[in-house]
Amino acid sequence: MPPTPTEDRDPGARGVGRGLPRTGSSYANNRGRGAPWLRNRGRAGAPLGPDRNGANNAGFGPAAATPQLPLPPAWTRALPDTSAAVTTIGVKRTAFGQSGRALQVYTNHFKTSIPEGLIYHYDVIDGGNKTLPLRLNMEIVKRLQKVVAPEVFTPPAVYDGRKNMFAPRQLSLGPTDAQEFEFTLTDSQDSSADSSSQPTEEGGPRRRGPRVYSVKLTLVKTINTEVLRRFVAGKQSHDNDVLTAITALNVAVRMQPSLDFPFNARSFFTNRETKDIGGGIVLWRGYFQSVRPAIGRMLINVDITTGFMYKPGRLLDLALDYLGKTRADPNFLAPTRGLPERERLRLQRFLSGVRIQVYIPGRDLSGSAHRNPRPVYKLTPVGAKNLSFKNRDGITTNVMEYFQSVHNYTLRFPDVICVEFASGAQIPMECCFVPEGQFMRKQVPPEKIKDVLAFSAKNPQERLGSICDGLHTLAYNRSEYVQEFGMQVEERAGPLTVQARVLAAPTLKYGGQGGQTTVKPEMGEWNMVNKTFYQPVAIHRWVVVIYERQQRFRLEEARSMVESFIRQFQDVGIQVGELDPIVSYEDPSGDIPMHLQTIGRQCLDKNMRQGGPQLFIVVLPEMADDIYHAVKHFGDITRGVPTQCLKSTRCIRATRQYFANVCLKINVKMGGINVILDPRSVPTLTDPHNPTMVMGADVMHPAPGSDHGRPSFTSLVGSVDSDASRYVAECRPQTPRVEIIEDLQDMAECVLRLYKNYRTKVEEKRFDLKRILYYRDGVSEGEFVKILQEELPQLKAACATFGIEPKITVVVVGKRHHVRFFPKQPKEADPSGNCPPGTVVDTSITHPTEFDFYLQSHTPAGPTSRSAHYSILYDENEFTPDALQGLSFALCHVHARATRSVSIPAAIYYAGIVCARAKLHYLPGGYKDLDDSSSELTSAGADRKMREFLSEFKPVHENSRLMMYFS
Repeated sequence: MPPTPTEDRDPGARGVGRGLPRTGSSYANNRGRGAPWLRNRGRAGAPLGPDRNGANNAGFGPAAATPQLPLPPAWTRALPDTSAAVTTIGVKRTAFGQSGRALQVYTNHFKTSIPEGLIYHYDVIDGGNKTLPLRLNMEIVKRLQKVVAPEVFTPPAVYDGRKNMFAPRQLSLGPTDAQEFEFTLTDSQDSSADSSSQPTEEGGPRRRGPRVYSVKLTLVKTINTEVLRRFVAGKQSHDNDVLTAITALNVAVRMQPSLDFPFNARSFFTNRETKDIGGGIVLWRGYFQSVRPAIGRMLINVDITTGFMYKPGRLLDLALDYLGKTRADPNFLAPTRGLPERERLRLQRFLSGVRIQVYIPGRDLSGSAHRNPRPVYKLTPVGAKNLSFKNRDGITTNVMEYFQSVHNYTLRFPDVICVEFASGAQIPMECCFVPEGQFMRKQVPPEKIKDVLAFSAKNPQERLGSICDGLHTLAYNRSEYVQEFGMQVEERAGPLTVQARVLAAPTLKYGGQGGQTTVKPEMGEWNMVNKTFYQPVAIHRWVVVIYERQQRFRLEEARSMVESFIRQFQDVGIQVGELDPIVSYEDPSGDIPMHLQTIGRQCLDKNMRQGGPQLFIVVLPEMADDIYHAVKHFGDITRGVPTQCLKSTRCIRATRQYFANVCLKINVKMGGINVILDPRSVPTLTDPHNPTMVMGADVMHPAPGSDHGRPSFTSLVGSVDSDASRYVAECRPQTPRVEIIEDLQDMAECVLRLYKNYRTKVEEKRFDLKRILYYRDGVSEGEFVKILQEELPQLKAACATFGIEPKITVVVVGKRHHVRFFPKQPKEADPSGNCPPGTVVDTSITHPTEFDFYLQSHTPAGPTSRSAHYSILYDENEFTPDALQGLSFALCHVHARATRSVSIPAAIYYAGIVCARAKLHYLPGGYKDLDDSSSELTSAGADRKMREFLSEFKPVHENSRLMMYFS
C-alpha cells in the first residue's frame, strides 16, 4: 500500500509505513486524510503513513580483511542471532564494516524501554463515514475519553487521528468488544455554542443545532509486546504484529503533543520561535519524533524541523501580503478596480483550504457563531455588491445588502471579492479572520527559499542543543499516555553515543603537464592547481550570445569574459581553435531559437563552412527563466549542440575560480571527462574482468497542491565508460504521484544501447557487462517491495533484450530522514563543526536484521550536514559491507560540476538534475501553457491534461544522448 502523503515525510521508523491490517475487516482498504466521524456523509478514513528513517536493507558477503577498529560495547557490534525462519525484504545482514578509523559521535536518538504485557488495537469508525480534519478528530476522541465515557477510558487510550486507537488495557466495551458512542462537542447548557448562522446563496441565515458525532470502537487485535523484543534481537520477522506494536508506541509518544500543539504527521510545532517571511507565510519551529527499532533496543529519533503556516489575522491582510500589495489599499482585491483574473486565480489556489472564522469587524471575535472555522472552497469572481441572489422570500438582493440588513454592518470594501464555502455561503473578505497555527501546504515560492534556509539553519552544536531542549517540551516522562503504556525514555542520559568509522577518501586522477596526476581529497575538497582535465575536449568553433542590455554588460566586459574563458580553457587542457568568437547582442523579447539559428549560420560562414558552433555561451539578465528555457530547448532538444548559460552579474569582474567552475560543466557537456577514480582506489568498480555500470534513478512529483493533471517525471542515468565517470540519461513523464518508474525497461534499454556503443566504438572493448549497481532515490520504506517486484524485473528484462545477464545490486538511498550525527570531540570535527566526510555508521541505530548504513560523504555548504541512508534491497554481487560502503563513498567524488565530494553518489545526483530540468523538454512556453490550470479540473479534465503532457514531451536530440547535457 503506498504511504499516505505527508508534508513532513519520514521514510524511516520501520513499521509505521504500511497501514495496519486487522482481523476480519477491510481495514487495509480504508484511505483518507482523517478518521470519519460526522453522521450520514462521506467515506471512511485512512491507515497510517510511512515512518521509518530510511529503509529496509539487504545483506552481503563476509567482511574484508581490513584494519581492525577498537570495538564498542559488544552488544552493539554483535550480529543478532537471526534464525533461518526470519524473513526480510532484502538480504540479511551478515557482517559489519571494519574499514576506516574509529570515531565516536552523538546521534539524535534516545533510549526507550519496550513495554511489558499486551497492547489492544481498536478500529475507530463512524456510521456516517465522514472524513474530518485530524485536529477535529483528536478533539472528538479527547471529549469521548474525558467527558462522555471516562469510566471506559481509565487509563486513557491513545489515538492517531485517523482510524487507530491503542490501549494498554482492554476497554470495557461489552461482550462483543465493540461499542458505539453518540455525542456533541458541547455541553447541553451551551447547545448554541456549536451552532452557526451564516449567509447562504439563497439568502437568510442558516441555523442548526450542535452536530452529533458517532464513534464506534471495535477490538481488532491484541499484541504481545514480546514480539518487539524478539524483533530487535533478530529472532522475529517484521510481520503485522511487529508493525502494530511499533505504531502503538509512536502513537503513545505523540498523543500529548498532538493535543497541545499544531501537528503534521510525525512533527508538532510551537509559536515560541517564529519568523514572518512575507507572502502570507510564517515559519514555526517544530519537533520531529519517531520510535524506531534498532539492534537490540528501541530508540526515539528526535529532530528539529520547520513548519509553514498561514499568517494569522484578517484575511484581507493575508491576501494582500501574498500578492505583494500594501495593506493600505484593500481595493486592489476588487476586479472593478483592476484585479487581474490571473491574480485572482493564483490567490484562490493559495487560499483554498484555509480555515477561517466569520466575524463582524468591531465586534467580539469569541462569540459562539465564530467557534467553527470553515475551509475556503474558492473565491468569487466579483465583489460583494455584485453578488446577487434571491433570498427565501424571492426578493433579489446581494451580499452587501444582506450584511447590512441581517448583521447591521455596512461593508467598507463592497467591491472586493468574497470567500465561498463548499456549502455555497459567500462571505466578504473583510468579515473573515484566519486563526493561528494553520499549515500552508502549497509550494513555497522560490524567492522565499533563502529565508526558509536562514530560519532552519543551525550549526551542529546549536542543533543538538535545540534537540535536547526539545525533550523538555516533549516531556515524555510526564505524559500520562507514555506512563500508562509503561515506556521509560532515558532523557537524563542525553543523546546516544555511537561508534562510527571514517573511511579513507579515494585517490582521483587528472591530466597534467607531464601526463596524469593524482590528488587525494582532504575534508572532501581538492583543487586543480597544475592539473588538467583527465580527458579535455577541443573547441574549434564557438559563439557568445548576450541577452543583457549593452548598458548593463558592455562590449569591453564581454571581450574580457571571452579572454578569461580562453585562458581558463588553456589552463584545464581544453584546446581552443577560435580565439575571436562571434559576440552578438540580441533582443531578449525576440525569437530566441531564430537568434541562435542565425548566429549559428554566421559562425558557419565565418569558419569557411567547416561547421557550425560546437558551443553556445549565452549571457542572461536577471529573471530570465523563459530565455533559459528557450536556449536549453534549442540546444538539447532541437539542434543537439551544447549551451552554457551565465548570468551577466556573475560575469562582470568574475574571478578565475568562477570561470574554472564553468569549464567543469562545459568539458563534460561537450563529451570530455573531468576526473576519474584511480583504479587502485576502487578495484571493485574498475575490475577489467567484471565490467560494471553504475545507474541512478529518481522520480519527481508535482509540488504539493498543484497536481491539476500534471505528470511526475522519472529519470535514469547510467555510466558508459570503464571508470564510471561519464554518464548518459533518459527522462520520461508518467502518471502523477506514482513512485515506481513505469517505463524503466525502455529507459534501461536506451541506456544499455548507449553503453554498448560507447564501449565498442569509443573504448574499443567487448560489450560484456557483468555487473549493474542500481542506486534508487526517493523511495519510502513502504515502496521497497514494489521496487523488487516491479522495477527489478524491468531492469532484468532490459538486459535480456541484449542477451546479457549482469549481476544486479539494488540500493535505495534516502535523504529525507531525520537522523543526524555530531562529533563527540570538537577536534574530530571538520571546519564546519560536522563529522568529517567519510563518516559511516552501520551499528547501534541501524535495522535489527537487514543491512543498512548511514554515510556522511561531504562537507556541507550549510550548518549541519545530513548523511545519506543506504538500504540494500537486492545483491547478486554479494558485496562486503566495506566494499559497498567504500564504493558508494568513492562515487560521491566524481560529480562533474565540483571539486569536492557531494552528499550522494554522482549517478543519483545526476538523476535528480535530469528530473528537475524535465520541463525543458517542452517547447518554450509550452509547459507553462499546459500548466495553466488555474481552476480545479474534473477527473476527465485531468486525464485530458495528462495526455497532453505526455504527447508534448520531446526527447533529447540524438547528438545530445552521449553527452552530459544535463551538467
